[in-house]
Order: sequence, then C-alpha cells, then structure tokens
Amino acid sequence: MKTKITVIGIGPGYVGDMTSNAIEALRNSEIVVGYKYYIPFIISLLREDAVIIQNGMRQEQARIEKAFEIAENGKNVSVISSGDAGIYGMAPLVYEMLRERGSDIEVEVIPGISAFQKAASLLGAPVGHDFCVLSLSDLMTPWMVIEKRIKAAAEADFVTAVYNPKSHGRYWELYRLKELFLECRNPDTPVGYVHQAGRDGQKVSVTSLRDFDPEDVDMFTIVIIGNSQTFRFDGNMVTPRGYYGSEPQADAGVGQSIMIESFRTIERELANPDIPLGRKWPLLHAIHTTADFDMENIVRVDEGSVEKMYDALFLGGVRTIITDVTMAASGIRKGALERLGISVKCYLADSRTVDLAKKMNITRSQAGIRLAVSEHPDALYVFGNAPTALMELCTLIRSGKARPCGIIAAPVGFVHVCESKHMVKPFKDIPKIIVEGRKGGSNLAATLVNSILCWPDAEQLRPGRDV
Repeated sequence: MKTKITVIGIGPGYVGDMTSNAIEALRNSEIVVGYKYYIPFIISLLREDAVIIQNGMRQEQARIEKAFEIAENGKNVSVISSGDAGIYGMAPLVYEMLRERGSDIEVEVIPGISAFQKAASLLGAPVGHDFCVLSLSDLMTPWMVIEKRIKAAAEADFVTAVYNPKSHGRYWELYRLKELFLECRNPDTPVGYVHQAGRDGQKVSVTSLRDFDPEDVDMFTIVIIGNSQTFRFDGNMVTPRGYYGSEPQADAGVGQSIMIESFRTIERELANPDIPLGRKWPLLHAIHTTADFDMENIVRVDEGSVEKMYDALFLGGVRTIITDVTMAASGIRKGALERLGISVKCYLADSRTVDLAKKMNITRSQAGIRLAVSEHPDALYVFGNAPTALMELCTLIRSGKARPCGIIAAPVGFVHVCESKHMVKPFKDIPKIIVEGRKGGSNLAATLVNSILCWPDAEQLRPGRDV
C-alpha cells in the first residue's frame, strides 16, 4: 500500500473557516509538517501524540523535502498550507518534487478557503463577476512580468485581488500598481483591503482607488480592486453579476433591450464617464453607431444644446428638420418623428434646387440649403455629408436670413470639412453638436438627431424607444 502526503488547506487561520474535510484530515494526522507561524492555528485539532515538524519563512522546499523523506520511509504525512493549498500554497511544490524525485507516493490535496475569499466575504461581495488574483512578490517572478499582468488585469476590467502587496523590502510596488490602475480605471473605483483576514487583529477598510493609500497596507493585508461595475453600499463593496441589468425590460422590445445593453456597455468603457448627461447622451449614440471610441474626443456638444433643441422641436413650435442629403434623412427614426409630429425635408432632389444650382453655379447641396432657409429659416439643420451646405447655412445666418433652432454639424471628407465646422462655432446663441475634424457621415448625423428626439429617456439610459 502506498504511503501518502496529504496537503491540507487550513484556510486563513480561524478554525470556523476550515472545511470539514480539512478538520478531519488534521485530526487523523500522525505527522504534520508546516510553517511555524501556522502551527498555532491548527494545534487544537491535532491528536495528542501527533509529531509536529516546523520551520521558518522561505524554507518551503526544505519542508516538502522532509515530508517526502518521511513518506518514502513508509509513513503517511500531512503538509499544512494556509488558505487554499493550490493558491500560492504548497500543493504545486509537492507535485513538482514528486515529478523530480520520480516517487510513487500518493498525493492528496484538500482545498481550503483562500485569504482573498475570506477578505471578499468581509468586504461584502466584490468578486461577483470575472476576477483575477495577483501576487506582488518578485522573489520568484521578475517584476516586469508582474507589471505586464497588472496592466492586463487593469485593462481587461477584472476585479483584482492582490496578495503580498508589501513587505519590509518591497515598499514601492503597490504604488506602481495603483498608478497603472488609475491609467485604466475611474478614480472612484471601490478598493477594499483587509488586514489579518480571519485572524486576531482583523481590520476591514473600503475606500476609492483615488484615496487608497498603500501606506495603510502591510504584508498581512489582502487588497481587492473593483471593476467598472463595482459599487459601494452600506460600507460594503458589491460587484453585480448582471442579473438585474441583463434581463430584457418588461416594457422593452427585443431591439430596444439590445440597444439598452449596448449603451450600458459603452458607458462602462468610456474613458471619462463622469460628464454631463447632455453631452454623454449624444456621445453614447455616436459610439453606438460607429463603434468608434474616438468619438469621445471629437463630439463637441454645446452646454444645454440637446435640451434646447428638444424643447424647440417639442415645445417651441418648430416642426421641421432639414438634412443636407437624403441618406441623413432616412436614418432619423420615423417612429420618433410621428410621435412628436415632426417632418424631415431634404431639398437635394427638388427640381428648384437643380435649377438654382445651375443658375448660380453652386453645388446642389448649397442650393438646397438656400431653398430650405427660404421656407424653414428656424428648422433644425443637419449635415452629414456636404461641407459646402454647412458653409452656405453659415453665410445665411450671418446675413440674417437663417435662424435655426439648432445645428448638427457632421459632414465627412477632406475638402473644406474642417473649415465648415470651424465656421459654425462662433454662433454661440445657436445650440450645436459638432463632430470635429474630418470624421462624420450621414449615419452619424442621423443618430445625433435621434438622441435629441429621445432626450427624455436619457436619465434612465433607455435608448431605442422608437426602434
């Protein structure tokens, strides 16, 4: 019959946190090998005649070699490991040595509650979604490898538990981790840390990534950094699994439910989510339409412009939206237009536009805007294609012939595009949304209009009412 090495995860230190299998194995152990700091945690569970073999820190290999010598001499032996034996514990070392020695000894691993699990339970529910565990100890792992893992965890939005955050010789690594996380995470991201989890002297703290002070942490502390969804509640950290947010809303159709979830995803991934709702709402629409997070840098929304344009269309009596091209008009939701009693017009194909363009030797889009202003000077003007049309509107505004209730300036291209957008900016009394630079397009212009038409849904982040 083979002799056996039993590797026992004893949990964080409190007997109540040990599994029943671990307790039974300890009570049946004739010989126990372990780190001298952990022996007092389990001494009350051992039989009176149990032989205890212990040594100090950084002597792990010597402990396991001793366990193999005992087992190879025909006696069963137990090796204790704090937390879970397979998580930064003794189990991997036992198997490595088993392979190296070519031994036929049987190995059994009894799992335990890891320190990060105990810390998480004391902090509330911070690991309710995808998480990872890192160690900042560079004794056996080069720091550059550790730093790459920190960056990956931060960028991937993992809830991150940190072991070995500091020691007497390692004082700066936790500062560097905080710096790297702040490059990817909102400064208000919850951070919890627990000193001596499950042991005498236990202390639980919750703060933000911004206010987290590495000086409050020592080598007996577990740190847990939340993800973009983690929130603080009644002194706890909670990371939702998504049960509430992922189910379709009772009053939302399939299309709208998908759009709502998309907007929530976009909001979580914004570099700066803490912006006024009047800017965020059209920005979310722009990113949803283009899948381009550069929109966060180039969508310029005048303060209060979305609210003012919506009020002009809904309350102010303006009932017309003018677009530079028919493609922009086709992207504006028909259900919203019907709900609000608004019509969309594009003069590009109007026979009068063709005649005027030929007569004045101007582009058809310019001619179309001239005709539109003559009939609807106060309309909402939307540009997703033609910079010359936007430039024409600016000229008509300056001459006093046009007084639009708002402008969506999103023409796209390479000739006069940037200039046309710059020409709009001085009209400070006219609400505007401008897509800076060369980017734009009819689909983008249309979605910005849609954000205005459903402005009342912004506060609850419920887009797509008219989908």
